[in-house]
Amino acid sequence: MAISDTLSKAAPSQASRGQHKGIALAVIAATQLMVVLDATIVNIALPHIQDALEFSNTSLSWVINAYTLTFGGLLLLGGRAGDILGRRRVFIFGALLFGLASLLGGFAQDSGMLLAARALQGIGGAICSPTAFALIATNFEEGPERNRAFGVFSAVAGSGAAIGLLAGGLLTEYLNWRWVFFVNVPIAVLIAVAAPLYINESERHEGRFDLPGALTSTLGLVSLVYGFIRAASEGWSDSLTLGSFAVGVVLLALFLVIERRTAQPITPLHLLANRNRTGGLVMMLCLAAAMFGIFFYITIFVQRVLGYSPLKAGVAFLPISVAIIIAAQIASVFQAKYGPKPFMAGGAVLVTGGLTWLTQTSADSSYVTGVLGPTVVFGFGMGLIFVPVMLLSVAGVPGHETGAASGLLNSMQQIGGSLGLSILTTVFATAARNEGKLQAPDFMANATPAQKAEFAAQGQFPVGTSWYNEVLAHGIAQAFIIGAALAAVALLVSVFVIKAKPGDLPTEGVAAAVH
Repeated sequence: MAISDTLSKAAPSQASRGQHKGIALAVIAATQLMVVLDATIVNIALPHIQDALEFSNTSLSWVINAYTLTFGGLLLLGGRAGDILGRRRVFIFGALLFGLASLLGGFAQDSGMLLAARALQGIGGAICSPTAFALIATNFEEGPERNRAFGVFSAVAGSGAAIGLLAGGLLTEYLNWRWVFFVNVPIAVLIAVAAPLYINESERHEGRFDLPGALTSTLGLVSLVYGFIRAASEGWSDSLTLGSFAVGVVLLALFLVIERRTAQPITPLHLLANRNRTGGLVMMLCLAAAMFGIFFYITIFVQRVLGYSPLKAGVAFLPISVAIIIAAQIASVFQAKYGPKPFMAGGAVLVTGGLTWLTQTSADSSYVTGVLGPTVVFGFGMGLIFVPVMLLSVAGVPGHETGAASGLLNSMQQIGGSLGLSILTTVFATAARNEGKLQAPDFMANATPAQKAEFAAQGQFPVGTSWYNEVLAHGIAQAFIIGAALAAVALLVSVFVIKAKPGDLPTEGVAAAVH
């Protein structure tokens, strides 16, 4: 989810407006739903994707990272493309690219093809997501009409995660995992057909594409993530691991130099001069890392260890979505009176507590005590944090930079999730490998000949055995220690960095500033 422009800049087109506003809004909202739910619909299918395409426990995280890295890294560039080339044109291209990538992902025959398709999906999402939001301003009159449109858009975007969980479970269980990709294809085609008929084009604005900035930042982050995941399997002394980290650091340093010298940077660095905004971005970076870890590892835990079907796994995650929605509504209602700090600090306490609870995960954990309790606590804390962080990201920002500020927050969420998941994967793999060595003697003494042969062929305990469950649960518990540490950093930031008071938050046009 992202914003590419402000309402003042995104004035309605001079062209005559369509008479089918409901259809226009449905097309725009459907596009955003398609992009948003893809972040969770694939999670539920991960164990089945792993088995079909022979991903290892560490390389499986690339199914998520390939999408989020390109999506987050190119998000601001996608918004700029809509401003310069025309939002409807770019919107349609992004939707079709997303659909094509989904088709390729559904037909993937090996891990490399799937990861390439996921990266292409991320590019498509980065193109159509920011333009989808901006097209509301292009097609709906300022005032009640536009506010209602924003309300529908926000509701659809907010429900995308929950819809993705259920859809992923249904498609995987009753069809197969490939349909979590195929389902996007007809949606993308319908969007491409309907958009020219019901959505007005925007006026083009002069500007430049900051391609060097977008490429150096995205490739730098990919190098860092690759380094962490490589370290998980090959160790920290591996030359390719060290080389990846070095390349990543150099590229990100080059990105900062480019942004400081470019006339129209993709990331205006002066936005980071505000301590409240920067504090909120750091919190989002840390908390997104933990959130991605929960959706990734708990999805695997409930299906591999608890033996849940894909549909039951999707339903098992609904309470965390409900907790986020309820807490976000509470924060929205009361933060004008109390200011953002109490909700950010209180939410960080709950998030830290929920993640600390998850460090107690074991093969004997039940759903109620091992999943439901800690994830609901975590979700309620995240819900308290989301709205104030979003508002702080645009508070005090000049109108023409609101899109960049909001886009920066959304990019930080995707980037933080990718980096965090890669770090958690490194810890998970190391802990699981060490636990496996401890469990090996007992396995060799009690396993059947067939199980021993499978172990020799695959290099890990057979899925479904008690040894596999013990190793998996131990690795997950150790990974969440890092998640809890990151949440503790966010808590410290909320207490010692955030200084915002109630009057510092924007009181008008909030719907246009956050989602």
